[in-house]
Amino acid sequence: MFKARRVGFAGKHVVVLGGAKGIGQALAAELARHGAQLSVADLDFASAQATADAIRGTGQSAHGLSVDVLSSESIAEAINAAERCFGPVDMLINNVGAIINGHPEDIPLAEWYRIDELNARSVTRGIDAVLPAMLARGSGHIVNTASFAGVYPYAVTRIPYAASKAAVISLSQNLALHCEPRGVRVSCLIPGPVRTDIAASMRNWTPEAPMRGPGSQLRLLSPDEAAQRFVAGMAEGRILIASDEALWDILRDWASDPDAFIRARIEAFARGEAGLPRF
Repeated sequence: MFKARRVGFAGKHVVVLGGAKGIGQALAAELARHGAQLSVADLDFASAQATADAIRGTGQSAHGLSVDVLSSESIAEAINAAERCFGPVDMLINNVGAIINGHPEDIPLAEWYRIDELNARSVTRGIDAVLPAMLARGSGHIVNTASFAGVYPYAVTRIPYAASKAAVISLSQNLALHCEPRGVRVSCLIPGPVRTDIAASMRNWTPEAPMRGPGSQLRLLSPDEAAQRFVAGMAEGRILIASDEALWDILRDWASDPDAFIRARIEAFARGEAGLPRF
């Protein structure tokens, strides 16, 4: 059986697209604690610089970069700037994401496209920027951030978000089939409930639409807690890495009877059970 070996991060050059805040920022800080050199790239250049400054304040190497993940040219420029500073990219983390709320009939088609471009197509652009060089040298690591919402149904008022994250999970698994035998590792980070500010920029297309969560048995994690779990999984060579191992129990329940799982969710929502996590 093909099995990935455990790896370290000391001296590795890591580029984080979407590394200025939330999970991306926490991943950058956690990888720096393990000795990695960080290129923190974000549309919010000032925050990217601030994140890099904080890492340098701990004695580690980091710099901030500007990037617009809607543009392949901007990503290529960011990668080139990162490599001029720290050399070839050993790991790329595609971590940009956006969320909206609303019933699907109320969400304009342009919003479906916007969310897909930010959450899924940005990942393909990032991969395109680094994969040929990684395959040519037979080493590297591509990391894509998805969500519990892309694994099983619950995000009924965030369907464009859930669909885009499901695409990231499928992309990552199939990319691993292609890349890992050629020396390039692939990981998909699957956050459950994590305390970030992503909802602050959320557009709400149905004001009365209730927010429904992945399950009340789950606990809301801090970005630092999630990052520690993700980096541990990456070091172990894992492909799918959940922020909460309860995900696999939920999936076993789903796999036993998918139709029954979905209908049980419908009934729970009808009873007013929102499935929101514990704080």
